[in-house]
Amino acid sequence: MYETMELESKRLILKEVTWDDLESIHNLYSCPEVDEYNTLGIPQSIEETRENLRSMFEAQQEEKRKSYTWEIIEKVSGKFIGMAGITLSVNRFKLGEIFYELLPLYWGQGYATEVAKILIRVGFDDFQLHKVEAGVATENIRSIRVLEKAGMTREGLRRKILPIRGEWKDNYHYAIVDDDPRDY
Repeated sequence: MYETMELESKRLILKEVTWDDLESIHNLYSCPEVDEYNTLGIPQSIEETRENLRSMFEAQQEEKRKSYTWEIIEKVSGKFIGMAGITLSVNRFKLGEIFYELLPLYWGQGYATEVAKILIRVGFDDFQLHKVEAGVATENIRSIRVLEKAGMTREGLRRKILPIRGEWKDNYHYAIVDDDPRDY
């Protein structure tokens, strides 16, 4: 059995996902607003979601884990409101890449920024990273604001790297390094 990692903030609990979360995750992935900048596309069935998640659950069993994925739970209601994760480099560069996805009902309330700050904090404090990164479609204004509010800096543009609904989209590269100022 692997050791799980639970994270917490003022309003949120992040618990590592389990197969029990499959239906909630499928509902998240099936939401057109969430899929707007997602490269996976909307799953045709819960079985497709199960297949998409298989490698994530296999990663939980690895001795030297490279990725962690959490369900995001609102403390007040106890409800699943999204997912978040971090992928770690297993080399001397000490990098981590974060992601987050929230149900639209919870957009615009500061939850995504709170999640990004939790992920940055865990990257530096628990994983001893040198740099935490995130990619965001150049058109995804809401997520760009989240990353900037979380203290990340736009470092560059990756041209036509995101395959979204049959079209290649540009991606901004954001990052924060361990000696950048942080307000948390």
